[in-house]
Amino acid sequence: MPSSGTSPRGWEQPLLPQAFLLQPKLVLFLSQGIFAIPWTMMSSPQSKGNSMKTMGICSLRSSFLTKTLSASGTGHLLKVLGGPVCSSIPRELWEAGGIWTLPTRTFPLLCRKEFIRICKKEVSVPGAMIMKDESLRSQYGQSEKVVNKVQDFQEDEELFRYCTLPEVLKYVECFTGPNIMAMHTMLINKLPDSDKQTFLHPMHQDLHYFPFRPAARIVCAWTAMERADQDNGCLVVQPGTHKEPLKPHSYPKQEGKANKLFHGLLDEDEKSPRVHLVMEKGDTVFFHPLLIHGSGINKTSGFRKSISCHFASSECYYIDVKDTTQEHLEKEVVEMVHKKYNMTSVELRDVWEFRARLVQGERINL
Repeated sequence: MPSSGTSPRGWEQPLLPQAFLLQPKLVLFLSQGIFAIPWTMMSSPQSKGNSMKTMGICSLRSSFLTKTLSASGTGHLLKVLGGPVCSSIPRELWEAGGIWTLPTRTFPLLCRKEFIRICKKEVSVPGAMIMKDESLRSQYGQSEKVVNKVQDFQEDEELFRYCTLPEVLKYVECFTGPNIMAMHTMLINKLPDSDKQTFLHPMHQDLHYFPFRPAARIVCAWTAMERADQDNGCLVVQPGTHKEPLKPHSYPKQEGKANKLFHGLLDEDEKSPRVHLVMEKGDTVFFHPLLIHGSGINKTSGFRKSISCHFASSECYYIDVKDTTQEHLEKEVVEMVHKKYNMTSVELRDVWEFRARLVQGERINL
């Protein structure tokens, strides 16, 4: 594949099929590109069309949408006509908003148990970055009250099971195709942070961190391990911004010390509409790597845990980020690798080739 950033014919489009019109009265819910399926329908995609006719914009996913979104444009819900599961994904919704939600209840407890084992150093994860608030260690020792993130857990077989869940992969494949790589894995434990704003993640685009393309063949699955809301720092998104190009990022101007690599948009549009994704434990949101999003501070005394994976088609290709808005990111990452591993001749793509792991199909380029 080319390394210059040019893409093969047809590769800038997702793999979703053409839509079939259903329930145009749901335009308020659908036009902004955010979509939810009731948990009871998840295991039976063939029934989603009829279910949505009767259930409409239900439960918590409708509550945050109907209260914060205004109707604009038109939206369509895909009707499943006995075809592949991809037919149940609303193409217009994805293309309009770049985000889609799905409930999945089966995994958070197992992830939490493994996370606590990692915090207590009962298990070591090769290649993982364990990020901590060192100021809390003397008070809490080795515990979940100190660790705010486990990044690159692809070598932890228990956590990596998340990346192989059939309930998730059957939708991921609609964007990536059958050859799927897990490129970036994180378990975030947002610690209480009412004043310092240490764990606020500024608005950003994930593609800023990725030296591979095309964006249309990359998708993030993000699952709430416990209820996420505005009090404990839920995700905040700007639906539709995935249609915009990759923007320059840097560290935000804020009081206190910024977390390493927590980059944000240099020129943020404060007036752009935002949606807070209130999610129950087990709910999963899928979003585009160009979608502008972030998360707030945790104003509670508890934690806000989530687990996520960025998936990409193994047919994606690496690009040279020199002379692009990502060049300064490469310099920062290379410096970190040099410090930690004493490696001198490293490029950003080398880091990603090392952390990437095949999930399904054949490893081709990445």
